Amino acid sequence: MKYYEKMVDLGCFTHNDIEQLTGNRKTAHSLIESYKRKGLIDSVKRDLFVAISFETKQPVPNRYAIASHAAPNAYVAYHSALEYHGIANQVYFEVYASSASRFRTFEHNGLTYRHVSIPITNGVDENSNGVRVTDLERTIIDGINDFDKMGGLDELLCAIDMIPFLNGDKLMHYLDSYNKIFLYQKAGYILMNYKSQLKLTDEFFVNCKTKFSSIKRYLHSSFLPNNLVFNKEWALYVPKNLSSITRKGATNIE
Repeated sequence: MKYYEKMVDLGCFTHNDIEQLTGNRKTAHSLIESYKRKGLIDSVKRDLFVAISFETKQPVPNRYAIASHAAPNAYVAYHSALEYHGIANQVYFEVYASSASRFRTFEHNGLTYRHVSIPITNGVDENSNGVRVTDLERTIIDGINDFDKMGGLDELLCAIDMIPFLNGDKLMHYLDSYNKIFLYQKAGYILMNYKSQLKLTDEFFVNCKTKFSSIKRYLHSSFLPNNLVFNKEWALYVPKNLSSITRKGATNIE
């Protein structure tokens, strides 16, 4: 029990972390095996362990902390980031994390942890508990880029519905980091529906418009043609009922 409190403080830890605590590799291995048998710690995946609470018998670190330790510099992203920020309409049993080095999908305590590749790396915050997660603006831009990993367009819009403000400069910074013509187009169209609520400036939308061509595109390939209308301003075929989706309690359109 000598090292248990230190393990609780760490939350998530590796064999090397315990070796540094004990000063001896063999001692660290023996300690880990002993604490596992006693139910004081649990193995999450290869060389990743968590401390178990005496009171709850559950892991001390939450899902977001575990995801942040799934690989070096891993961070919580997509729908899992919405959940972390408290604006998800639903809570999933799947946790998304991104990192430069891939990790294999693993399961722990009823949750599935899945690696997702994202082409940009900026816009990640780290809190005092060791959780790394995309900030709100980065999360929204990631979601507009890939609706499916946000639980669908309707889930993303329900989340945006709960946000009182977004920083337009940060949004544009992440859009520029992606540097995708279609993403400027989609972001401009979707966020225009929330311009007043999110306190976005005309300048933000003007900048979006300077970055895309007039080539006609579909907001999402899964939408049925007979349910679409053409939005000339953003050169997009969009759902007829998008305006109803942006209101709380809207039904799923996908």
